[in-house]
Amino acid sequence: MSKNSIVKKFWIGCFLFCALMGIQVKQVLQASGVPITIAQIHYGGGGDWYGDPTTIKNWLRLLRDRTDIETARDRVIIKLTDHTLYQYPILYLVGHGNIRLTESEIEALRDYLKSGGFLFVNDDYGLDKSFRREMRRVFPEQELQPVPNTHLIYRSFYELQGLPKIHEHDAEPAQGFGLFHDGRMVVYYAYSADIGDGLEDADVHPDDTPQVRELAAKMAVNIAVYALTH
Repeated sequence: MSKNSIVKKFWIGCFLFCALMGIQVKQVLQASGVPITIAQIHYGGGGDWYGDPTTIKNWLRLLRDRTDIETARDRVIIKLTDHTLYQYPILYLVGHGNIRLTESEIEALRDYLKSGGFLFVNDDYGLDKSFRREMRRVFPEQELQPVPNTHLIYRSFYELQGLPKIHEHDAEPAQGFGLFHDGRMVVYYAYSADIGDGLEDADVHPDDTPQVRELAAKMAVNIAVYALTH
C-alpha cells in the first residue's frame, strides 16, 4: 500500500468527526494542524489501566516513520467521560485485571464508537472476563465476533496471515475479535497475543526477538491504518 494513498476520516474542530474520504492523510493533517493522537483509557475496577507506558509512543513513531502520517509524540490518558474524547480517532485499552465502567462511561463509549471512533483492546493477560462483560453493556445485542484471517485489518498496510502471537500467556493461539456497528468494526480485541507488549521499548521485554517485535509493529500499523480509513 502506497504511503500517499492512505485516506481517512479525521477529527477537525472541537468535538466533531468529519468524514473526509478520498483525501490524503498528510493533506488533512496539514490543513487541520492537528497530528493524530492515540488516547489510553483510564478505567476503574482495579485493573492496571496504566500499563504499557511506552507502547503508544512507539506506535505513533511507527506511523510517522512508515506511513508519513503526522502524529503526536506520546500517549494521552483520558477517561471516557472527558470532554476531549472526540479529539482522538483511536482509543487504547490495556490491562491484566478487572475493568469496571460507570453507566456514564458506557454511554459515552457507545456514542463515541457509533460516531466514528475506534477502540483497540490489548489483553495483557487476565483481562478477558471483565472486558467481555463490559462490552456486553456497551452493545447488549452483540457478542464479540472472531475476526477471520482474511479480514482487511490484516492487510490494510502490511500483508499478515492473521493476528501475530507475541507472548505465550496460556499457550492459546492469538485470536482477534471484533464488535461491529453498521458494518464497520468499531472494536478490535487482541486476545492471547499481546501486541502492546511487543511495541514497548526493547529493554522492557528483552526476551522479545527483533522478528517478534517486527510482527507486533506491522500489526499495530495495520490496526491504525484500518481505523483511520474505515
